[in-house]
Amino acid sequence: MFGSSKEDKFYALFRQSADIVCATTKELEVLVCQNAISQEEADKMHDLEHQADKITNDIVDRLNTTLITPLDREDIYTLAQNLDDIVDLSQGAVERMALYNTKKPSVGAQEIVHTIVMATEQLKKAFNCLNNIHFKKNEILAATEEIYRLEAVGDSLYRQEVARLFEQEKDAIEVIKWKEILEHLEDTLDQCEEIADLLKGVVLKYD
Repeated sequence: MFGSSKEDKFYALFRQSADIVCATTKELEVLVCQNAISQEEADKMHDLEHQADKITNDIVDRLNTTLITPLDREDIYTLAQNLDDIVDLSQGAVERMALYNTKKPSVGAQEIVHTIVMATEQLKKAFNCLNNIHFKKNEILAATEEIYRLEAVGDSLYRQEVARLFEQEKDAIEVIKWKEILEHLEDTLDQCEEIADLLKGVVLKYD
């Protein structure tokens, strides 16, 4: 499982993908604290999405041309797609905030996004250890457990924010806008949890 340059390339691409994921969610965190989103800021998120798509395509192309892979092909493919989905969902949330011309995000929405950022940082830690599963399994498993904790925190914040939205927001259109955006944010955290499940399974297979 270790050593060959072809195997190392898969791990390098995963690390690049995790870096893009973190950059995207950190940009989302900046934007969710603002009153409005400029076209330039929206374009930056699109650029990050395109970078993520390119890395995912590189992984899939390499899968199609590599006889022996360091992990199961299905695991590699699913991990790559789920990482890409985090970027897509984050970009989608920003796109909707800009398109719908929403009011400044609430503190609750900002807290959910901060939870997403922390979860993706844990993903990055795990992917940085993936090429050395045997010796770094504890680090990977610790990261997955922290992601599970953060996902539970995010779920609670999401429920609280939806309840606040229906109780306090008087503008029905604003309620519709933000409920859709909040669902995107919750789905982003769910993707982090799905990747944590996959990583845990990979550790069990290859340790």
